[in-house]
Amino acid sequence: MKRREFIGLLGGAAAALPLAARAQQTMRRVAVIMSTPETSPLGQGYLKAFLQGVEKLGWTDGRNVRINVRWAGGSADQTREIVAEFVALKPDVIVANGSATVAALKRATSSIPV
Repeated sequence: MKRREFIGLLGGAAAALPLAARAQQTMRRVAVIMSTPETSPLGQGYLKAFLQGVEKLGWTDGRNVRINVRWAGGSADQTREIVAEFVALKPDVIVANGSATVAALKRATSSIPV
């Protein structure tokens, strides 16, 4: 390898470092609370539609967004536990279905968009 090629390679690598660092910072975290049981066809349909919509907007789980899903199964106690867990994790946004779940989230946080 010639000296000029080597210097060009180093310069290109140095220029790419800020881009790589910025790419790591853009990983968004989305928490999803489904109020239904995981076996519910309705809940599965809602989740599938949500994930398809997110992908249409250019977000891919594991690439530029991390999506964590929890199923409350219609249990108020389970909902409270999941809400506490997600609020502690401080995701960028929390998505929920069901008015009771949204109400629990609104009581638990005012800093995380719901």
